[in-house]
Amino acid sequence: MKNWAGNLEYSAASVARPGSVEELSEIVARAERVKALGSRHCFNDVADTDGVQVVLDRLPGSVEVDSVRRLVRVPGGLTYGDLGVALEREGWALHNMASLPHISVAGAVQTGTHGSGIANQALASAVKAVEFVRASGEVERLEEGDGDEFLGSVVGLGALGIVTALELAVEPTYTVRQQVYEDLPWDTVLADYDAVAGDGYSVSLFTDYAGELVPQVWRKVRSDAGGEGGGASPSSFHGARPATRPRHPLPEMDAVNCTQQLDVPGPWLDRLPHFRHEFTPSAGDELQTEYLLPRAHAASAFEAVRGLAGKLAPLLFVSEVRTIAADEFWLSPSYRQDSVALHFTWRPMQAAVEAFLPELEAALAPFAARPHWGKLFTVPTAELAELYPRFEDFRGLVSKRDPDGKFRNRYLERVLA
Repeated sequence: MKNWAGNLEYSAASVARPGSVEELSEIVARAERVKALGSRHCFNDVADTDGVQVVLDRLPGSVEVDSVRRLVRVPGGLTYGDLGVALEREGWALHNMASLPHISVAGAVQTGTHGSGIANQALASAVKAVEFVRASGEVERLEEGDGDEFLGSVVGLGALGIVTALELAVEPTYTVRQQVYEDLPWDTVLADYDAVAGDGYSVSLFTDYAGELVPQVWRKVRSDAGGEGGGASPSSFHGARPATRPRHPLPEMDAVNCTQQLDVPGPWLDRLPHFRHEFTPSAGDELQTEYLLPRAHAASAFEAVRGLAGKLAPLLFVSEVRTIAADEFWLSPSYRQDSVALHFTWRPMQAAVEAFLPELEAALAPFAARPHWGKLFTVPTAELAELYPRFEDFRGLVSKRDPDGKFRNRYLERVLA
C-alpha cells in the first residue's frame, strides 16, 4: 500500500482489517509491532510499521448524537466528510473542518490537524472523550475531566494506542457563505495581519510569496449569530477585489472540485472545506509541509519566507496561510499559542523539497515554528522538545502506556528519540 500522495510505500509485514473491537484487541495483544492506518493523507511515515498494519474500515459503529449533551460519538475510522453528512441530516454541525473532508477523524486528531479561523481551535478541541485499544489489548476510555492524561493523549501520534471511537462536541447547524478575492496587497497584510485574518469566520491566503500581491483570499462567513455579520459580499476586501468566477487555489486548475463560492449560502460542511466531499481524490501529485508559529510573529515570518521566494518558485505549487486559536493539548502545534499556519504544497520533487526544508526551517526558527506532525519536516528531536513545554511529559506517558514499544515505528524513534 502507498499513501495518498504516492511518495511513501508502507512497510508492514501484514495487513489486518478487524471486524470488531474485540478482534482488534486480539490482534494488538498478539502483535510485537502494530499501527493503525487512517485515510493515508499523511505525507510521512507517522502511520507506518514493520509489523501489523491495522485498517479500521470494517469496524462497526454509527454516528450517534446526544442532543442533550451536544455530543456525537463516531468510529475513529470515519471521515469528516461522512460525519458532516450524518450530522447535517440531524441538524447538527462541527465548529471547524480541514480544507479536505476526506481525512479520517482519528488520524486528523492524532496528528494535530487544525482547520482555520482566528477564533477557532483545531479539530482536536472538539474531542470530549476518546477510546483506545492499549498495547495489552485492553480497551480504555479517557474523558475531558481526566486531566493531564487526556490532554496528553488526544494529539498522540498513534503512540499510545489505536483509537476506536471519539466523542466530539457539536452545535446546531449553520450556513456559510464563501467569498474569494484577488490581488490583496502584501503591504496591507504586513501592516495588520490580524485585521485581515479576523475579517471572517475563516480567512485563507493563497500565495507564492513573490511580488507585491497575494493572488487569492478565501473568506468564509457564518450567516447566523455565531458568525461575522450578514449582508452581501463587500466590493473590496482590504484592497482585494472579488473574483468574478469560481477559483481553484492553483490558477491553472479548474474549480469544479472546489466548494461553492461567489457568496452563495450553503451548509457548513459544504463551505468550510475548500474541496467538495463528493469529489474523492484517488491520488495527489503533491507533497505537503506546514509550520505553525505564534500569530504575533506573522508579519516577520511572512517577510522571512518572502526572502526565499526565488528558491521556492521551482518547488512550490502554492502556499496557504491560515489561523488557529490556542488550545491545551500537549502536542498540538497550537498548544497555548494563537497561531498562524504556513502551509506549503510542493511539486512531487521529494529529494529537492527535503534538501530545501532545512533552509526554510532555519528562516522560521526565530519564530518558534512547530511542524505539522503528518507532513514533511526535518526539525530535529532536540528542537522539537524545546518547542513543546510538555514534550518530556509526553515521552513519559508513552513509556507508561507502551513500555515495550508496540506502537513505536521509525517515525517515533526519530521524533521521540
